[in-house]
Amino acid sequence: MTQRILILGGGFAGLFAARELRRKLPKAEIELINAENYFVFQPLLPEVAAGAITAPHAVTPLRFLLKGVKVRKARIHDVDVSRKVVTIFQGVQRRPTEVGYDQLVVALGQETDLSRMPGLADHALTMKTLEDARRLRAHVIERLEHADITRLPEVKKEALTFCVIGAGFSGVETVGEMKELIDRSLKYYPNVSRGEVSVKVVEFAPRVLGELPESLGRYAAKQLEKRGIEILLGVGVKSATGTRLILSDGTEIPTRTIVATIGNAPSKVVQAMPLAHAHGRIKVDRMLRCEGQTDVWSLGDCAMIPMKEGASARTDFAPPTAQFAVREARQLAENIAASLSGKALKPFNYKSQGALASLGARRGVAEVWGMKLSGFPAWLLWRAYYVAFLPGFGTKVKVLLNWVMDAVSPRSTVQMRSEAPPAARYVHYRAGDRIFEAGTRADGFYTVIEGAVELTYPDTHTGEPVTKRVTPGQHFGERMVLGQERRSGTVHALEDTKVLVLDRDAFLKIADAFPVMRSYFQGYMKQTYDIDWPTPTPTQTQTQAPTTGREG
Repeated sequence: MTQRILILGGGFAGLFAARELRRKLPKAEIELINAENYFVFQPLLPEVAAGAITAPHAVTPLRFLLKGVKVRKARIHDVDVSRKVVTIFQGVQRRPTEVGYDQLVVALGQETDLSRMPGLADHALTMKTLEDARRLRAHVIERLEHADITRLPEVKKEALTFCVIGAGFSGVETVGEMKELIDRSLKYYPNVSRGEVSVKVVEFAPRVLGELPESLGRYAAKQLEKRGIEILLGVGVKSATGTRLILSDGTEIPTRTIVATIGNAPSKVVQAMPLAHAHGRIKVDRMLRCEGQTDVWSLGDCAMIPMKEGASARTDFAPPTAQFAVREARQLAENIAASLSGKALKPFNYKSQGALASLGARRGVAEVWGMKLSGFPAWLLWRAYYVAFLPGFGTKVKVLLNWVMDAVSPRSTVQMRSEAPPAARYVHYRAGDRIFEAGTRADGFYTVIEGAVELTYPDTHTGEPVTKRVTPGQHFGERMVLGQERRSGTVHALEDTKVLVLDRDAFLKIADAFPVMRSYFQGYMKQTYDIDWPTPTPTQTQTQAPTTGREG
């Protein structure tokens, strides 16, 4: 019987697991599900943010990289290991679809959670996705544009102060590239002097790049400081506003740019899976098989992978790096193939070959096979390594050409924006159109402006169908405030209809800000559905641009 192998996630772990499984099991049916249809090479995101590489050249279509693997662009909802199905939302209507499997590979990585520090999620930029990098570049250029024209000294100071939280690999590379973008752009802004620019790194640990030897960390700090970057060590972040970053020691930094490279956390989908967890990550044995399962495997950042028997200390587990994810993928493919043929499985065993970091301005640090390198040679090695590591010949060529052009031409200050869909929008329907149906993913709160719709939903107590006509001034879809992922009712237009759609986060924020509105819905939910109104504290999603304070 043909084995059906389902892979969740298209990052380093998922991509390389799919490729290795295709090689090991040529007759198996392999499918990969990912929210995007491309693979993003995350180590290059700081260079995308700085404009050294154009955004499309840092990504490669998954279908191009995965010959013989079915790729499905969809949002994963949940996993039922007892029935061996994964429920996803796909297509324009976000219809729920069940996808079965014989072997499941979970490679969903981690997300960013900044909720522990008040205001940080609302005002900080992150560096996880391609869109994050594009947004950071547009944001930095906007701050330079603003500083060049403002006549308010305090506003100019805020605009020209750039803060990066975290001095690990991502933080150091981000601040280095951001500083280079600023330095190479200042000649286009005659009203901004180099001395007015302030770039800071905030790190809770006592030194930068704690993953590397202390001597390389000292070199990195010295090079960053030489370029005018201030490093604040041994201090954390307390909170943030649109114009301030408040540190744990009480220091207030006036700034309109906060970049958070901290806050890695398991995704909600991973946490909700009926699998053994440790610190939010999936517990696996040394063979990369999930504890208590025979047909579910996990690797990459979302997995807790022991490197030796009886592992307990943090260093006893595989680090969440691309280098390890690629080797994990190879071992996972071998073990799945062995499992299907009744052979013995082999434990994952790998020793890091080293680590590299770019500091910007053609400087870097590296530890490779026990050798320490710094300066220009380390920077060259960093670039050579990542070009070799890039999947796809075309991507390698494009990145190399980008680097050549960046070396011989000025850095572009063109500000390109990719606008997110508005939180509030009008949508028109013709008579008979289905607006949404029961079971589809909840996408917003609807208010009828013109026309009329019919809503059908099951009674809360009896389960019997209830039909309701909704006319101008009335609303539907409010059950999503309970956190329901799926629609409980079906709605279609009775007439040509115009509705106002408000997404969930925007709706909750407005209800939280206006007691009258909140009071109305408390009574409405109780009277209509006999359901108590929840009192969540709405948080801004990371896909939205951070807000700033006063303008001037």
